[in-house]
Amino acid sequence: MEKESVKGREKGFTLLEVIIVITLVVLILGFTTLFFGNALPGARLNSAARELSAMMRYAKILAQNNGEPQTVLINLDTGRYGIEGIQTKNIPEGINIRVTDSVTGEVSRGNYAVLFHESGIAEGGTITLWNAKRTLNIEIDPIVGSVILK
Repeated sequence: MEKESVKGREKGFTLLEVIIVITLVVLILGFTTLFFGNALPGARLNSAARELSAMMRYAKILAQNNGEPQTVLINLDTGRYGIEGIQTKNIPEGINIRVTDSVTGEVSRGNYAVLFHESGIAEGGTITLWNAKRTLNIEIDPIVGSVILK
């Protein structure tokens, strides 16, 4: 029986194979970085809108359970919002906020209050959050007090 072997050749990878694999890995990492870099601002906007709408729903529940009105204050200049006397949060950098009130019109400066009565009804308008790419609205139904994120 003859033994099959190639003289002078050992098992392993050649330098060319290693360079090709490293090049492919760098390209894949580059594309994923671009993808996630573009997705991050949208995720921040979604997160901020969900947190603000959740805080409003919580204020409505507190008003109904405690039998006393709850106010969500939004400082349009600093981007801070919260339930009066309970908790405050910040809207992340790069996200803008304005309110369209059915009585006073568009409000983009100062403080804005959304009042939830113990019966569940609300006094407030549409809160708009936006960044360079997207816009989200939080609509407050004054009759039933529902908070809808669109």
